Amino acid sequence: MNIKQSQLLVRKFFENRSIVQDNINSFNSFIDWRMQKIIDDTKEAVPAVIPPDVEEVKFEFETIRIDKPRIIEADGVERKLLPMEARLRKLTYAAPVFLEISLIVDGKKIEQNEVHIMDLPIMLKSKLCYLTNMNDEELIAAGEDPEDSGGYFVVSGTERFLTISEDLAPNTVFISEPKTGPSTHIAKVISTEDVYKIPHKLERKKDGMITLSFANLNNIPFVVALKALGITTDKEVLESTGLTDLDEDIYLNLYDFTDINDAKDAQEFISKTLRLNLSKEQKLQRVNYIIDNLMFPHIGNTNKDRRLKAYFLGRMVKRLLLVKSKKLKEEDKDHYKNKRVRLSGDLLEDLFRSSFKTFVSEMLYVFQRSVRRGKILPINSLVRTKLLSSLVKSAMATGKWTGNRQGVSQRLDRENPCATMSDLRRISSPLQSSLESFAARALHPTHWGRLCAIESPEGKNIGLRKHLALLATVTPKLRNKEVEEQIKLLETYGLSKFK
Repeated sequence: MNIKQSQLLVRKFFENRSIVQDNINSFNSFIDWRMQKIIDDTKEAVPAVIPPDVEEVKFEFETIRIDKPRIIEADGVERKLLPMEARLRKLTYAAPVFLEISLIVDGKKIEQNEVHIMDLPIMLKSKLCYLTNMNDEELIAAGEDPEDSGGYFVVSGTERFLTISEDLAPNTVFISEPKTGPSTHIAKVISTEDVYKIPHKLERKKDGMITLSFANLNNIPFVVALKALGITTDKEVLESTGLTDLDEDIYLNLYDFTDINDAKDAQEFISKTLRLNLSKEQKLQRVNYIIDNLMFPHIGNTNKDRRLKAYFLGRMVKRLLLVKSKKLKEEDKDHYKNKRVRLSGDLLEDLFRSSFKTFVSEMLYVFQRSVRRGKILPINSLVRTKLLSSLVKSAMATGKWTGNRQGVSQRLDRENPCATMSDLRRISSPLQSSLESFAARALHPTHWGRLCAIESPEGKNIGLRKHLALLATVTPKLRNKEVEEQIKLLETYGLSKFK
């Protein structure tokens, strides 16, 4: 391929795609189906205080709907809002969001209403933005630059963008060998599934014992954990690890817990480690809840998923022992296969999920207060539109995000077009700039074609603040239905699900 052909391909690439196309697609997926998925995950809310003459009261959350950006003037006139007017008048370029809420009393739908729950800041050039379908003449008439790529927000008149965040890949096992402490080897995995994001830690102690810690369970022997999941015989324990020989460490761990014969014995053993002022039955119920919902939630949350969780734990043990015996190397955390970049849709999904919980809690509080006064207020009176709007707007205006993350939202640099492009392609690492983290700051061979090898600031942020390569693209998050379709496609090539 000669230089002219290369230039033609690059030109065609940018004719069909914006430099922020991935971020725009991510935001579009957020408004298309991710917001609705968060609502569906919540489904309903049950107040703790109900009227004395009824047995059950609950609120059901149904369909969410988003309009295009608009403004309501002081005289009550409602009209569409364009980004340039939002900049000039120090407004937020936002669209109203409506949610259908039903009040169910004793199994009967007493009231159903579509209420205005918030105003959502809209990304420029996204599917809800008026600029998306305008030609060059219309953009100029609207006060916009026809060459502007969009991909940012206007919040209180200020142009702000969401920095792409770099995280370790979820649901991936990482083995390390600590230089100090009571453990010789540690296997970690962040089990992530929608609402849940739970770190799990498997440790091999210096005496050879292997323990599992997650949620509020600490240092549970892995053999006990396997037996609590239904792997009760020594043969099954060995099969779950996939080891062909009876490893010395496995033998040591099996020997110490030969008195635990079934899942109930193991669950009772775990319940004794819970420092809760509960009865024996309540502690067992709590253990079963933890096993089903908090232990490896990415695998499933039903009783049927316990065997798969046992095999996942067994494979973690196998990898840990293979690293210990030097048959396997430690996982390279800086390899880009072990990283994930989180775009605007992912970040807004986290923010909306957290804010919606606060919104539901506030709605239930207002309802319960009205019940104590002997009234049942209509749904419209229970909803505080400004609450959700202020939570989202505040996060986007200050950059303070869920999970104690700082600097997620930043002011867009308009000093020159290159500075603007650089901002919109920026990737930030969650590592603190005060840490040395030499390996994380260095160039890695897998950055080639994905990240720019040159652009990084000098000083304490060097290597932690990176930028996407100009021709790099990011694979979007898929719906569950799309994932299932991909799995079926793989099955047609001869692969089969693990059973």
